[in-house]
Amino acid sequence: MVLRGLGLPSALLGLALIIDPTSAASQPQAPASGGIRGRLDIRRLAKPVERRPDVAAPGSPGPRDVPDLRRGLVYLDTAPRSAFDEREPGRAVMDQRHERFVPHLLAVMVGTLVDFPNSDLTYHNVFSLSRAQRFDLGRYAAGRSKAVRMDRPGVVRVFCDIHSHMNAFIVVFNHPFFDVTDVEGRFELPSVPAGTYTLVGWYEGEARTTRAVVVPPAGWAEVEMVVP
Repeated sequence: MVLRGLGLPSALLGLALIIDPTSAASQPQAPASGGIRGRLDIRRLAKPVERRPDVAAPGSPGPRDVPDLRRGLVYLDTAPRSAFDEREPGRAVMDQRHERFVPHLLAVMVGTLVDFPNSDLTYHNVFSLSRAQRFDLGRYAAGRSKAVRMDRPGVVRVFCDIHSHMNAFIVVFNHPFFDVTDVEGRFELPSVPAGTYTLVGWYEGEARTTRAVVVPPAGWAEVEMVVP
């Protein structure tokens, strides 16, 4: 049997495919990119804003979650050129639940649409006077949601004009090399090209610590950082 248009017997074509040095299986594999991981140790946690008494509310106040202030943010101060490749904008959520913003700290890339659903039984408002993103979504009831597209890098402080104890941070980046830590302070920045970088540890509104890190061509650079 001969395959049309090629003039080769099928058996010989199959052998050619097996031994073809240009096939993907025979190509040398590029080394895996490196990354940075470690722990950001926050020695002194910020205090949550006290809840303002609401004399108009009937009975005792409902449950209130305390903002999770154990999480920090780690990011590259200057990103490699490949970080600026065109990327699809993402979508994120900052909920309003038990009279607090959840999560208390959110990190996103420029262009991300952030939804602000109201999961409480009372009205809420979401606004920011930050230079990076200025907006006011007005007051809206339980079950509704509004959204804001984060157009510029920077720190966006978020508040509710009804509940003064509600506040949160949205940090907007123009590159993907950042990570919000878990409650133990652990973080990972995968797929960082090999090179030397300045790693920044951020907590509650400002950069608190920096460290030079050398990323190998493959594997992980292990880092311990401390916020005093």
